[in-house]
Amino acid sequence: MSYDTRELLARLIQCEAGGEGEDGMRAVATVIMNRATIPYGEFFRVSRGGDVRAIILQQGQFVCTRTSVGGAYNAQNIYNMIPTQEHYAIADWALGGGRLSAVGDALFFYNPYSTECAPYFPTNVGVIYNRIGDHCFYVPTSYYAST
Repeated sequence: MSYDTRELLARLIQCEAGGEGEDGMRAVATVIMNRATIPYGEFFRVSRGGDVRAIILQQGQFVCTRTSVGGAYNAQNIYNMIPTQEHYAIADWALGGGRLSAVGDALFFYNPYSTECAPYFPTNVGVIYNRIGDHCFYVPTSYYAST
């Protein structure tokens, strides 16, 4: 199934952060847009200078883009999402240049299922910047530049 960029972003926002409130959803949208606009590293090559769809669909990046995880069906995926007006509004905000300052230039996020965030993103390409809801947000380290 092919979705336009707005639809794909709204579905990803809902899937990755639908239970995190408006700031949590804006934070995830900001990370996507940061990846699409960074002028160096892996995400620059993937986005080819701004392709949001390429960032969202980059293999291995978001559990919500996978229909199976560990050999089992993943019901929590973008194809099963039914975005509301709130998800579309946040997608429009992000696509229109909106960014949540609370995550700065973060390129990575994850839910540690813990009350604490690790100081570094698991592959050391990011260092902790902030936590919003259940997600930890990481800005790139100098190591990221060589990816």
